[in-house]
Amino acid sequence: MKLWQKDKASLAAVEQFTVGKDREMDTFLAPFDVLGSMAHITMLESIGLLGAEELTILKQELRNIYQDIEAGNFKLEADVEDIHSQVELLLTRRLGEVGKKIHSGRSRNDQVLVDLKLFLRHELQVMVEEVLALFRLLQQQSEAYKNHLIPGYTHLQIAMPSSFGLWFGAYAESLVDDLTLLQGAYKVVNKNPLGSAAGYGSSFPLDRELTTALLGFDSLNYNVVYAQMGRGKTEKVVAFALSGIAATIAKMAMDACLFMNQNFGFISFPDELTTGSSIMPHKKNPDVWELIRSHGNKLQALPNEIAMMITNLPSGYHRDLQLLKENLFPAFQTLKDCIRMSRLMLENIRIREHILDDDKYQYLFSVEVVNNLVLQGTPFREAYKQVGLDIEQGVFSPAKEVNHTHAGSIGNLCTAQIAAQMDAVVAGFPFDKVDQALEKLLQP
Repeated sequence: MKLWQKDKASLAAVEQFTVGKDREMDTFLAPFDVLGSMAHITMLESIGLLGAEELTILKQELRNIYQDIEAGNFKLEADVEDIHSQVELLLTRRLGEVGKKIHSGRSRNDQVLVDLKLFLRHELQVMVEEVLALFRLLQQQSEAYKNHLIPGYTHLQIAMPSSFGLWFGAYAESLVDDLTLLQGAYKVVNKNPLGSAAGYGSSFPLDRELTTALLGFDSLNYNVVYAQMGRGKTEKVVAFALSGIAATIAKMAMDACLFMNQNFGFISFPDELTTGSSIMPHKKNPDVWELIRSHGNKLQALPNEIAMMITNLPSGYHRDLQLLKENLFPAFQTLKDCIRMSRLMLENIRIREHILDDDKYQYLFSVEVVNNLVLQGTPFREAYKQVGLDIEQGVFSPAKEVNHTHAGSIGNLCTAQIAAQMDAVVAGFPFDKVDQALEKLLQP
């Protein structure tokens, strides 16, 4: 029996189609449904819809359910529609009629909304930690290999000298911008929709500010209609943030695949981190990087997928929104896996020495020669023409020295400044406030 069901059972085919993978997706929301319920019943007691003793026994049983979820001992029973019904059913079985009181003043709509917000907020916090670990490794490798020169390319043509210090450092700084975007998504997520009910509020005198504080939200989604309209928009904003990180690691993966290629030969990895060929015994394929690249590119399509699913939906709840979970929820684990595998590969990277000693890279230094002539008083256009003629006539023979000292260049990576930027971004996340609020909520 469903919470909303009256006297007729749905056809089995209709039920199977409408439920889809939603029960599977609900497992992601289980601990957050309990947290949302704990805040809600605390508020109900404060406005007189629950007695103090009822609140005490309900909170204790919800803590027990939360502990079962954390221990992996919780499951959604076959004949129970969703996670919200399962929690209420367990409370009713164990406590009797008082278990049925937890739904007063809320709808499944705002219950799902607050569960989603709490889940997304948690996952974004974990994502920040994963990105930070990769960022620190990239900065460490940038410093370790700052004096190892490599060719830089434009249009995939040999262009100017670069270094592994610059290469690692570039992706580190890219992650700073990615977390800046993620912070924007976190701010959208970190607003409380609870109390919007089915999207039009409640005749009960709900204390929405109290549940906001109890759950550690920064503020409310004040307008109850917008609280519902925010579903879909919130997921799309989060997907954009994830796609930014995915784009960074996908590009890095592509670089790694090129640099491993024998025609480049800049880097290599231990055999156990590469794969072989079924018929070519010399092959060491970059399968890990190729899959990171593909997953990263797939994740960059996620915002558009969500946008297409919510396009032209009018205000209010629509069942279309259920499917967003199937697209977004697994994306977090995929991206975390890609970040962790990137770290594993970069921790074990092998850098080739003296790459630029190869004669084919001598043209990398043409700009260096032009600049030296300019420093000696030759006008830039004349210096450019002179070096160009030397190259065409085959008499160009530069000194292979690099003297880049300005901020952000080969000789001045600004590693500390980039780290300070990242620290400033991370400091903007109110993780301590959120953690403390939830810890307090779970206390007996």
